[in-house]
Amino acid sequence: MANVSSSNGLEKRPKLRFPGFDEPWKETTLSTLFSKSTQKNADGHITNVICNSAKLGLIPQREYFDKDIANSDNTSGYYIIRQNDFVYNPRKSSDAPYGPISSYKYAEDGIVSPLYLCFHAKGEINPLYYEWYFRSSAWHRYIYMSGDSGARHDRVSIKDDTFFAMPINLPSEQEQSKIASFLQSLDERIAAQEKLVASLKKYKRGVFEAVFSQKLRLVPTELQKPWKQYKLSDFATRVTRKNGNQTDIPLTISAQYGLIDQRDFFSKMVASTDMSGYYLLQKGEFAYNRSTSNEYPFGSIKRLELYPMGAVSTLYLCFAIKEEVVNSDLAKWYFESSQWYKGINNICAEGARNHGLLNVPTDGFFNTVHTLPSDPNEQLAVVDYLSNIQKKYEAAQRCLQAIENLRSGLLQQLFI
Repeated sequence: MANVSSSNGLEKRPKLRFPGFDEPWKETTLSTLFSKSTQKNADGHITNVICNSAKLGLIPQREYFDKDIANSDNTSGYYIIRQNDFVYNPRKSSDAPYGPISSYKYAEDGIVSPLYLCFHAKGEINPLYYEWYFRSSAWHRYIYMSGDSGARHDRVSIKDDTFFAMPINLPSEQEQSKIASFLQSLDERIAAQEKLVASLKKYKRGVFEAVFSQKLRLVPTELQKPWKQYKLSDFATRVTRKNGNQTDIPLTISAQYGLIDQRDFFSKMVASTDMSGYYLLQKGEFAYNRSTSNEYPFGSIKRLELYPMGAVSTLYLCFAIKEEVVNSDLAKWYFESSQWYKGINNICAEGARNHGLLNVPTDGFFNTVHTLPSDPNEQLAVVDYLSNIQKKYEAAQRCLQAIENLRSGLLQQLFI
């Protein structure tokens, strides 16, 4: 690829182009290329309801929600869409700040909510090129300038005529094909890397469970010693020190990153502005968040690693590991397994919640029983083995993030 100037007088060129293409792009409008799709599902004969997700694009409702939300009794007003049609969902999100425009790739006809704006090509086009064009931000400024700023904050309000007057800058058909095929190959590379990350995550979880259930021992048979049952209080000390004004970092627990500054995670401050009464957690100490999720049915326990210190809500149960009893790294990996769930399940009042959290009493938490290796050599063997698996998993994640960042950058430079 070669860098070129973005414009030359009235001539328009993207910031980045493939070798062999240097002619200016031609400006046209959406209405020149596409027509609004208005055919309704009047007789209800089509039952394939489609959702327009910012992340997943146009997919069947039953795949997105695992069930049918709309039914044949309320879809007569839905629009019919066909393969290679486009659908604009005006709902804003962090992934699509002006709403997503997605192409419909399925051979089976579908129907979409009348809240969506649907359109189809008037003639022969390269549908893959336009799919990528609408995944870029090239059209966002027009929506920003032309939409009704006084409308709902969560939804773009723009008249159909205004939407179809959207200017579009087009390269030659050959350059369209080059751009589309390149981005598609990059997308396929991302999909392959996502599969690798998912596979490594599954493998990692399986190994963690095998190790801490003692199905997999990492020392020679002749050196194996029986594992010991510990109460949490045997190898951990509760942390209740108050923050005062020692740190301004409000921590939250992320499945991927552990304890992280919530301003980075949520892109805003969720904690109280006065964190003097929060617990002060120091690097290497642990926090238990009793809030459950599909991935963490009994809450999650994470170690602070990213910052020297941070503040957590007093709803968290915090503790430090007694290193003379249990290696802190071993505890970190142990709490990534599900072997500690049994203790929580035994003390948690069924169905009971406090502030939306599992009702786990503090005393009961520190009296939960955990089976761990007592031999320091086996502890280190477990730590080394699991740390190496984690490093491979994190390397795969970093590779995925790098390719996704490359795609995002190219999307901003390959289109006008």
